[in-house]
Amino acid sequence: MSTLHFRRVERRRTARVSVFADLTVQGINERNERFKVHTRSLSVSGHGGLTVLDVPVSVGQTLVIVNEKSKQNAECRVVSLRTGSNGKTIMAFAFLAPSANFWKMSFPPAGAKSLRRSLPSQATA
Repeated sequence: MSTLHFRRVERRRTARVSVFADLTVQGINERNERFKVHTRSLSVSGHGGLTVLDVPVSVGQTLVIVNEKSKQNAECRVVSLRTGSNGKTIMAFAFLAPSANFWKMSFPPAGAKSLRRSLPSQATA
């Protein structure tokens, strides 16, 4: 019996890139208290990113993310959470207004194949 292997379908609107940007995450916790946490991105896309938090947040919650290098801020929504190491949470977020170029970089369109560098052909004489 043969086994079929399928590639997972890419659901992101833009490709995700591993970028470690210094961030500040601001929001309101379940006790209605403001919090401000300094962290780093794990990966980013044109529409959001992935980071690690040590404060509790909820899927659907609105937060403000500050890019510490550019000082630009953007509202985002928590789209998924999973447990990380040391009791921290890995949080995926999506910008509410993704056209702001928050990361100051360009992203290839979804489904674009990565560029591969080919070796120069050897000319024979």
